[in-house]
Amino acid sequence: MCAVALACALSGCVANGKLAATDVPASLVPPVSQMLIVAAHGAGVQIYECQTSKGNPTAFAWELTAPEALLRRDSGQEFARHYGGPTWQANDGSKVVGEVIALVAATDNTSIPWLLLRAKSHEGSGIMAKVQFIQRLHTVGGKPPVSGCDAGYVGTKVRVDYSADYNFYTERP
Repeated sequence: MCAVALACALSGCVANGKLAATDVPASLVPPVSQMLIVAAHGAGVQIYECQTSKGNPTAFAWELTAPEALLRRDSGQEFARHYGGPTWQANDGSKVVGEVIALVAATDNTSIPWLLLRAKSHEGSGIMAKVQFIQRLHTVGGKPPVSGCDAGYVGTKVRVDYSADYNFYTERP
C-alpha cells in the first residue's frame, strides 16, 4: 500500500477528482516566490447578457457580466464569495480584485477556461489582503449558451451553473 501511495505521489495522480499540481499547465503556475495559503471549491453561476456586438449592430453575443459563487474549504466551511470585478471577499471582510494574466481552455468544451490572475487591488486586513495570485482550475460548466441571443433578446440575462477550484497564493516569508 505504501509503495502505491509513493508511486502515485511521484507520478502526479488524480486524487478526489482533482488533478495533481504537476498537471496544472505551466502558464497557470504562479511564480516560485509564491506559496499556497488557501484552496477552496467554488460553486455558483456565470451571468451573461445578450448584447449587440460593438462595431456591428446586426451581430449579437452573450457577454459575461459577472460571476456569483460561494467558495468552501475542503471541510465544507464557507470561506468566501466571488463576484464581479473579478472579486473574492473572505468571511473576514477582506477582498482581492484580480486581473487575468493567463488562461488555458478547459478540458471539455462546455466549461469556462482555467485562469491565473494577479491581484490588482485589496481591501481590508484579513486573508485576502495578502493574496498576490489566484488560480481557477478544474472548471465544470459556466459557458454561455450557443444560441438564443438575437435582436429580440438584447438585455436578457442568463445564469449558467459552474464550479471550479480556486487557489490563493501569497509571497513566501
